[in-house]
Amino acid sequence: MKKITITLLAWAIALGVVAAEPKKLLLVTVTTGFRHSSIPTAEKVIQKLAKETGLFTVDLVQQPPNKPTPPKRPENPTPEQEAAYKEALAKYKAEDAKWQEALKKELEKLSPENLKKYDGVIFANTTGDLPLPDRQAFLDWIKEGKAFIGMHSASDTFHGFKPYIEMLGGEFQSHGAQVSVDCINEDNQHPCCRHLSQQWTVFDEIYIMKNFNRDTVHMLLSLDKEPNKKTPGYYPVSWCKEYGKGRVFYTSLGHREDIWDDDTPSNFKRMNPPEVSKAYQKHILGGIKWALGLEPGDAKPQTAK
Repeated sequence: MKKITITLLAWAIALGVVAAEPKKLLLVTVTTGFRHSSIPTAEKVIQKLAKETGLFTVDLVQQPPNKPTPPKRPENPTPEQEAAYKEALAKYKAEDAKWQEALKKELEKLSPENLKKYDGVIFANTTGDLPLPDRQAFLDWIKEGKAFIGMHSASDTFHGFKPYIEMLGGEFQSHGAQVSVDCINEDNQHPCCRHLSQQWTVFDEIYIMKNFNRDTVHMLLSLDKEPNKKTPGYYPVSWCKEYGKGRVFYTSLGHREDIWDDDTPSNFKRMNPPEVSKAYQKHILGGIKWALGLEPGDAKPQTAK
């Protein structure tokens, strides 16, 4: 009986009947700068995609409980406020030390040792300089063959750490008012974009990028005019690239709750219909699957062809 079982298992593996173990991802939503109200929605949607597909699992790396934003430093005092200011400053420094310690404790999940258990990481609307245990080791881990998936303000993270920006492929510079744009689909064969039409209309906060080089990335979505002023030009929205042996997917979309979720609360004024949200979910799911090596897709810069 044991021999028969082993033989059947071997045939099942050969025929692809036995499902592969799901990939393991860390979902990071920690912020030290601006904190998006859509972060809980992003966490919910990504966890839903993981559960529905069974292709990957996510472990959360979140803002410490009851500490969504750093304490505010007291303003410089007038001479008559000096005594009160010293007291407020001492309180601020104590609270800030506790906040920093809580952040570092949560981000220990991205330590070199803990990362060995994972296949990739998602930065969903992170901001600021995150106190990672070892920033360079984190990048080396990606370069060795892991996945990095970034949404929206992942490009508004680590402005002072150039190697991170080089890994990602671009850096947030500015944005105007939220606006409706027609994204140009630059690769309708890629798993991120093959479900999209040649022009995909979305309403969101659109980023203007700096430190972006079209020759180093494979473009997925772009604009041919500035989103608010409408002046002609080339404006990247989403791309993918290889980073050593690793794979990087980034989309600058994801500011609003209703671009993430097709089932937003009734008191939220939708600007994106549910079908746009569902398309966005397929967009990021395609990016996750590609970055994890679960689906093929081109990563060569179009300018090199």
